[in-house]
Amino acid sequence: MMRILDLRGRELSRAELLSLVPRARADHSSAADAARALVAEVRERGEAALLDQAERFDGVRPERARVRPDEIEHAVRALDPGVRAALELAIERVRAASRPQRPDPVVTAIGPGAEIVQRWMPVTRVGLYVPGGKAVYPSSVVMNVVPAQIAGVSSVALASPAQRETGSVHPTILAAAGLLGVEEVYAMGGAGAIAALAYGVTTIDLDPVDVVTGPGNAFVTAAKRIVSGVVGIDAEAGPTEILVIADAGADARVVAADLVSQAEHDELAAAVLVTDAPDLAERVGALVRDLATGTRHAERVRAALSGEQSAVVLVDGPAAAVAFSNAYAPEHLEIHTAEPGLVLDGIENAGAVFLGPDAPVSLGDYLAGSNHVLPTGGQARFRSALGAHTFLRPQQIVRYDRAALAAVRSGIRALSDAEDLPAHGDAVDARFVSPVAE
Repeated sequence: MMRILDLRGRELSRAELLSLVPRARADHSSAADAARALVAEVRERGEAALLDQAERFDGVRPERARVRPDEIEHAVRALDPGVRAALELAIERVRAASRPQRPDPVVTAIGPGAEIVQRWMPVTRVGLYVPGGKAVYPSSVVMNVVPAQIAGVSSVALASPAQRETGSVHPTILAAAGLLGVEEVYAMGGAGAIAALAYGVTTIDLDPVDVVTGPGNAFVTAAKRIVSGVVGIDAEAGPTEILVIADAGADARVVAADLVSQAEHDELAAAVLVTDAPDLAERVGALVRDLATGTRHAERVRAALSGEQSAVVLVDGPAAAVAFSNAYAPEHLEIHTAEPGLVLDGIENAGAVFLGPDAPVSLGDYLAGSNHVLPTGGQARFRSALGAHTFLRPQQIVRYDRAALAAVRSGIRALSDAEDLPAHGDAVDARFVSPVAE
């Protein structure tokens, strides 16, 4: 089911590794063109466009885009006690893990009477998108809302597609929002929702946000790209992916189960095993076939595992496994080796790393305390997981007294003249010229 990529005996450069990593081929141009049209519709027609798009794509026309507060309150009251307890535990743990991501102000003394204060300021308002397609994601509500609250964001709006059965946001999503104190929720999905968050819709009292975060399909991703610059975005999320580095001592059942667990997300989900143990690769391959047949979403899992984005990669040893993983830059990286810490030392690029057999990706999806909104498609080479830092901006405050300014006056004059911007130097000199008596 999973194809074999045999790299043994080959000395590969970084460029060659990047060309070999398994990825799904996707035509982003059609999604971008469609998203651009949907964004324009919302900018021109507001709520009417949002309701039309819900009817077109979600199979239902909501009575209104904005969810009433009593619907949220009812969803909290009706929430299954077991699900509520799990969500409350997730909230507690993600809060604990997010708090260290908000730094305290730092004062740096540059010289006598001269200092720079570095502080981190939250954005004022954020829009959080929670998908509602093949699955329901109350955990994504937690992962988006909690870091924003820890950062100190004062205004939060949440958007999620209307459900065909109710004409509103899924009740479990509403309940998760209610548990977190989010009162501004909209039944809108896809590219239109991203446009509404970015530009605002006055008729439903939706003010524009400063940052949009949250995963979604190709149209959501394309829309985030379109509005980027008008608002900040977290990342351009793609299908989920897992890469497992395993040696001969790894438990093949556990590895196979973890590969299947991510494959059930989506037909384009990527599952990759990197190992220097051919026997383990064979056992995992057989177990994956068995598990894929018996799981609830068997057709989806088989499509993902047999796709070009999934593979078993055979390498010569741990160093080669690490090099391949760094080139791939996985969203989720599991390390199943005799000494996982040694492998971890070489890892540079990964959204989140899970060490040993008792730290599966499923733990990170729900209750580890880490954030599960992670960079995909190789973006872990330059992006990080969602966190409080996503909603913070470093800001520098300059404090100089007269003597400290005088100490650098000649240097400012020299540089401003060198750049042919003499008025810059004049602005400093003006502070040292005695006023002329009238």
